[in-house]
Amino acid sequence: YDYLYLAAIFITTLLSHWVAIDFAAKRNKLTKEIIALHVSALIETCVSGVVSVLVFEPVGSLKIHSCGVKKLSDWYPVLHNPTPNYEDKLYCTHEVVYPLFSIVFVFYTVNLVALLLVRPWLSSKLLPGRGRSAVYAALYFLPVYTLLHTVCGGLIYYSYPYIILILSLISSAGHFAFKFDQSMRKLFLTTVTDTRNVIIVLGHWTLHGFAIVSITQLTETLHYSLLALVPCPAAFYILTAKFTNPVKINKIYEDQ
Repeated sequence: YDYLYLAAIFITTLLSHWVAIDFAAKRNKLTKEIIALHVSALIETCVSGVVSVLVFEPVGSLKIHSCGVKKLSDWYPVLHNPTPNYEDKLYCTHEVVYPLFSIVFVFYTVNLVALLLVRPWLSSKLLPGRGRSAVYAALYFLPVYTLLHTVCGGLIYYSYPYIILILSLISSAGHFAFKFDQSMRKLFLTTVTDTRNVIIVLGHWTLHGFAIVSITQLTETLHYSLLALVPCPAAFYILTAKFTNPVKINKIYEDQ
């Protein structure tokens, strides 16, 4: 579960970079320039993840020695400093969940440094003017993620599978909802024939699957069958879009 939590931090950061690049590019097609920026973000995030693991015990190894997590309060030892004889409080706070708390800060820091070293130059070459928006976006969301981890690290640790599942479902529905033609045929064709749409849908399926694995940890044989549900949200939207099309609903009210 701890490794899945760290993987979730990695995936969330990488997806944030990719979404920022996609919005900054403002193009409906994948071009060589956009792909190059996506690959750059992938390399930056992978390097950040590897460096973060290497600097913790055992140093230089891709293994991690963890103290483990037993309860939510382990994430907030500062709130549980002892008060012997109900007199002066002793401030002896340590990282109880080492290194799950500190490694995320290292990851975000290295990722920010890698971003500033590579992306501004690359963006100016590949997407002059617009590419810098993705860099500015990262300069906002990385500090926000750091603050969230500081305040809500324990809550995120216990709830991240459900957060990823819910957000991926909302994002998947939003992706289809922005399509101008909401007919079943058109939604299906654009999903399987457009490279960008195929990648986006497969990305959502990956998030659905990751959330299911994180929730169940595949401890029973039945849990593997749940992975068959991964395409269901996309299929459900395509099959039912015609019943919820706002245009048709407005026509019904106008006829009345």
